[in-house]
Amino acid sequence: MELPPLFIEQMRSLLGRECDDLIRAVEGAPPSVAVRLNPLRPYRGRAALPQVPWCEPGHYCPGERPAFTFDPMLHGGAYYVQDASSMFIHHVIKSLIDAPVRYLDLCAAPGGKTTAALGALPQGSMVVANEIVGSRARALADNVTRWGNAHTVVTSDAPAQLGRLVHAFDVVAADVPCSGEGMMRKDAQAVEQWTPELVDQCAARQRAIVDDVWPALRPGGLFIYSTCTYNRAENEEMVDYLVRQHGAQPVTVPTVETWGIAPGIDTPHSVYRFMPHRVDGEGLFMAVLRKPDDEPSPPAKKSKKNRPTQGGKHEGGALAREWLDDTPWATTMLGDAIAAYPAAHADFVKQLCDTLHVLQAGITLATAMGRKLVPHHALALSTARREGAFATVELDYLRAIDYLRGNALALDAPRGHVVVTHQGLALGFANNLGNRANNLYPKPLRILSTHTPAQPPHLVDPIS
Repeated sequence: MELPPLFIEQMRSLLGRECDDLIRAVEGAPPSVAVRLNPLRPYRGRAALPQVPWCEPGHYCPGERPAFTFDPMLHGGAYYVQDASSMFIHHVIKSLIDAPVRYLDLCAAPGGKTTAALGALPQGSMVVANEIVGSRARALADNVTRWGNAHTVVTSDAPAQLGRLVHAFDVVAADVPCSGEGMMRKDAQAVEQWTPELVDQCAARQRAIVDDVWPALRPGGLFIYSTCTYNRAENEEMVDYLVRQHGAQPVTVPTVETWGIAPGIDTPHSVYRFMPHRVDGEGLFMAVLRKPDDEPSPPAKKSKKNRPTQGGKHEGGALAREWLDDTPWATTMLGDAIAAYPAAHADFVKQLCDTLHVLQAGITLATAMGRKLVPHHALALSTARREGAFATVELDYLRAIDYLRGNALALDAPRGHVVVTHQGLALGFANNLGNRANNLYPKPLRILSTHTPAQPPHLVDPIS
């Protein structure tokens, strides 16, 4: 891989002699691989997996990259594959937030930082995960579903639309679209597309994103800004812009010197640079800023968007009582699906539904197929599903892979909808008809490859 000469020249002007170490790491060292465990699942990382220093549930996977596609535990949400540098968001949240909050992940796909936030935030927090690109928003919703946390809403809107929710959020995290210099080690496209003009375009877009969403953050709230790039225009200069334009106040995050995180370049503010010659992870920049407490409340803007279908006649309350735990639940219709979410957030979720394009709220309980209500895949994976609400059937590794491919199965289980599990972890539903079972694993999520590893690539074990 040959890096663009102008990129190297830019890095040399920023880093001096340290530039050579960075270039060697980008051009020669293989990317590290790491996973982050789901604290809501009763599984632990195998003892041989070293821990990511700034993220307690994060673990490195030394050696050859595991064949994650063929691990049922990944499909069941026991862990998430994420670059170790990106796991710093876990440490930021744990260090600065100690009470339940309303948290917006603005540019959330594919869901790594969203699921990290769900694992780190105080109990009772509500996370809104947004992605403007429709196809990426669906992937985000799938990963949130795997994580199993009901305190989530997935939306697909532009930052300006979210800005209409004036002072609605205690925390806004913006992992903004960037020039991707920090991904050059593992993404050839990041190398091919890089130009100085791209850097300028990204910086302009980032300023527009920040300006559009800023009204949604309450006075005194935290703004977490991040990129996966190295240049100052998209990093330190953006922090300067937030301070100058919006009066934002940089916040210091406690770190440990041995972690190898670099300080900012030519800035008085506390910012955090991850570079692959210093840390075992990819390129990342992060800064935390506080909104001034004395910002006046601007008038709320009326939405002109088409609202999602909601309300109407449904059996959500009865299904929630039958299928979910004893948490008080509120329910509504989103299209042909019945959604359930903690009643403590009911007014907020209604506000979201009235303003945004909501794809998923809390747990999707069931979808209407004619006059029938079919239990939804999200219900099987939810940690709030009531124990005993459905019979379960345990599959060994090879049969679990068959299930994840969408193949028909013969199950030794009661008739009707049953939850399919592997090592006690729910994978989804099947409808057992007696002599055969209809495989209800969603088609877009199915394993397409016909290859089956000789050894299961399990990275976690059940906690006995």
